[in-house]
Amino acid sequence: RCDTFEPERAGMLQFAIAAGRRRCALPPLSCRRRLHVSYRDEYFCPLPPSHTFPMHKYPLLYNILLNEQLVSASTTLTPGACAWSDLALVHSEAYIDKFRSGTLTPAEVSRLGVPSTPRMLERWRMSVQGTVDAARHVIHAQRQLGQAEFAGNIAGGYHHSFADSGHGYCAFNDVAVAIRVLQRDGLIRKALVVDLDTHQGDGTAAIFSGDEDVFTFSVHARRNFPFSKMKSSLDVELEDGCDDSQYLAAVEQYLPLVVERSQPELVFYLAGVDVAAGDRLGRLAVSRP
Repeated sequence: RCDTFEPERAGMLQFAIAAGRRRCALPPLSCRRRLHVSYRDEYFCPLPPSHTFPMHKYPLLYNILLNEQLVSASTTLTPGACAWSDLALVHSEAYIDKFRSGTLTPAEVSRLGVPSTPRMLERWRMSVQGTVDAARHVIHAQRQLGQAEFAGNIAGGYHHSFADSGHGYCAFNDVAVAIRVLQRDGLIRKALVVDLDTHQGDGTAAIFSGDEDVFTFSVHARRNFPFSKMKSSLDVELEDGCDDSQYLAAVEQYLPLVVERSQPELVFYLAGVDVAAGDRLGRLAVSRP
């Protein structure tokens, strides 16, 4: 189902990918060159054992990449905490001040789904900076070295974060912050966000609503969270139990058109693995590798 695409308006582990003016410039999948990824041990922040968020996935994934020799210490970007002024390019001062002063209400903390502690706040800021650093690396490789490049952030993908609120484990919208930082610094003008998480990127869609320079493309489960969805530049909604052939058909049908319409200089890909069969919150049935 695709009922929100308006061609006249197009003019939306995660990866930043360098893109040409006419088509994406992606390295071949067979390339064994080590990836550049943003990661640091502080991405892991302990939660109560019964908590639903799998915080342990971050060190596990990084160690898998190390063991597979896909990354190394020399290709690991170690982000600091994102500057408050950079967060303010996307988020309201009042919202940021609640984190800085520790004055989020119990209802706001409940919507986030994780406790708002000083350690968690530092983790969120580092995760946002990880996406900024990965995007900067891609731009540098493309423009200074002449290389088609992509880089990833082990954390991030906080697409449920709005300008003045957060929910679904997402405090600050790292992709939106990265785009605004790069635009402010004159490094890009146009960006494309390809969000293939099973949940719609409602915060990202809202932040860039009406922005002709940022195209938001979301492929997600129609009946899944968030239940009050925003309007992306293009939303493709999938029914429960969508399998490989249906999923790939949807992506292959619209992705080339999205790239052509948006003409991005940089692509942000949110690689949600919750589309896989058996994910307890996914509702889809894409096969596992």
